[in-house]
Order: sequence, then C-alpha cells, then structure tokens
Amino acid sequence: MALRPTASQTVGPYFHIGLPWDDGAELVSADHPGAIRLVGTLTDGDGAPVDDGMIEIWQANQAGRYAHPEDERGDVPLEEGFKGFGRAQTDDYGRYEFRTVKPGPVPGPDGRPQAPHIEMSVFARGLLQRVVTRVYFPDEQEANAADPLLSSIEDDAVATLVAVEENGMLRFDIRLQGDGETAFLDV
Repeated sequence: MALRPTASQTVGPYFHIGLPWDDGAELVSADHPGAIRLVGTLTDGDGAPVDDGMIEIWQANQAGRYAHPEDERGDVPLEEGFKGFGRAQTDDYGRYEFRTVKPGPVPGPDGRPQAPHIEMSVFARGLLQRVVTRVYFPDEQEANAADPLLSSIEDDAVATLVAVEENGMLRFDIRLQGDGETAFLDV
C-alpha cells in the first residue's frame, strides 16, 4: 500500500507563536468613515479549517492611494487614521476578520486603472512560502470586468476572487487547494 501526503501536513507550530502584530487586524477604527468588516474562513484541500494560519492584507485607501512612501501621487490624498496594512490570525475554526475601508481604484503597471481590490497574503501549515491572492468587491461589476488581472483569467477563477456581501460584512473564504480552490497569483 502506497502512502500519500495529506492536504494538511504541517511545518508548525506556526504563526500564532511567532508573528503576532500589535496593530492586528484593525486598519481603521470602528467609527472611521467608510469602515467595513472583511471576514472569512481559511480551509485546506480537504475542506478542514486551518486553525493556525495568518492572513495579511495591504491596500490603498478610499481615494486609491497607498500609505507608503513610494506612493508619491500628491494629487491623491492620504487618509487620516488609515494604516494600509493588517495581519490577522485564524481562530480554532479557521476564521479571520479585518476592519478596513473599501479601497479606491489604483493604476496598474501599464497605467490602466485596476478595480478596487485588497492584496492578501496567506501563511499556513504546509506552505513553505506564502500564497498571494486579491479580494475584489461585488458591487464593482463594471470595474471588475475591465480589471487587467480579472480579465486575464477564467471565469471560475474570477469567482474565487470576488467577496460576497453577507449581513453587512464582506465575506472572502480562502480554499488552499481542491474543489473551489482560491486563485493565487504568481508573484
């Protein structure tokens, strides 16, 4: 009988121990204008929750400017109280949550506008390197249809990159492999 690896072979103990982030998953305060909650569940290839994963997000503010020194676009305002980066650990059920804002569109490498999106890195057991994906917004159908990245991939993959409105929050579940696997980017 041949043995085969399982979807949840571990490298850990993992990120709950070594990489807590003091500012955590709060990119803005609860009373910040335009604050939204982004929630989801991280699952492995068997559909089991990954309870020791870490999710990082990096994004532009509501005007489409990054809170980073390399974003020198003076015509696009910075946003008071917005951090632009967050880190959340998954709980016992693989759940994560961020409080952030919906970003504005940003220019792509070729200067064309990209649809509003959040960059997301996933760190988990069994991954020797992070995987990267994006979260797009369900109310941006026109911008999503014109987005250079989304228009370059298959419809099934696009569906895994668009969050779902749920009870006043945005839900973005991440499946590391298998049926319904989230589309990951080669960066």
